[in-house]
Parts: sequence; structure tokens; C-alpha cells
Amino acid sequence: MSETSDHVARIQQAWARERPDLDVRPQGVIGRLHRLAGHLTEELRLVYRRYGLGEGEFDVLAALRRAGAPFERAPGELATHTMVTTGAMTKRIDRLERDGLVTRRRSSGDGRSRVVALTEAGRDLIDRAFAEHMRNERRLLDMLAPDDAERLEAILATWLAGFESP
Repeated sequence: MSETSDHVARIQQAWARERPDLDVRPQGVIGRLHRLAGHLTEELRLVYRRYGLGEGEFDVLAALRRAGAPFERAPGELATHTMVTTGAMTKRIDRLERDGLVTRRRSSGDGRSRVVALTEAGRDLIDRAFAEHMRNERRLLDMLAPDDAERLEAILATWLAGFESP
């Protein structure tokens, strides 16, 4: 599909016709990023579903696995590492615990707080799911030439830094 015939280009053309007083060029980038994010999310969810996980559960297991041995974090830490509310985190942990992928216990340092830890089954599942997730991301990124992918990563990193502190 040529660049001028995609969905965003058609929207831009209509707005340019209806509101020639406005610069609609930003839609070219923002609109395409927005649509691309939706497509990419759907492609990523295919892998999560193969492992019986939703995006949120995958994120929790991945955050625990990235923590390193003994693969545990406090629920508040997990919420921070996955950018969700503590209420949403509780639901995710409940489901993962029910499925035998994580356990909850009292913290040894502070008996009032809890710690969530990967079980052996949880670690095995996230290791397999993450390996397939990386193959899937590679497949998606391979739609671009390697130099383009590298340039895009640098551009997106610079742009994202304008919104997020290091």
C-alpha cells in the first residue's frame, strides 16, 4: 500500500479539504503511531494467549523474572514496574496465584507487608513465553530494514525521554 493511500493519509486529505487553515501533518506521525500500536498490541497478545496469559499477567510474571533470584517483589513494586494501580495488581496476582504461577507470603523484613514470588511453574512458563515473545517481536521488527529499525529506536527513545524521566 502506498503511503498516500493508507487510512491516515485519507483522513489527512479530508481534513486538509475541510480545514485548509490547519496544518494536519502531525496526524501523519501521531495517527500512524496510534494505529501501529493497536496492530502491534494484537500481534503481541497472540503469544500471551498461547500461554494462557493476558497482557497484565505476562507483565507481572516478567517483572518477577527480571527481579532475579529469588524472583520476588512487593505488590507495590510490581504495580510500579507494570504501571498499573494496586487494585488491578491484586486481581492479577489473585489469578496467577490461583493458577499456581506465583505465591504470596509475609515479608521477612516487615511482617505487615507481603511479597509475591514466582513458583517453579511460573518461572518455567515466563521463560518459555518470553522466548517466544522475543521471537515474535523480532518477526514484527523484521518488517523494517535493519538500519531503519535502528534509526526508529533512536528517534523513539529521544521522543519518549520528553515524557518520562530516566
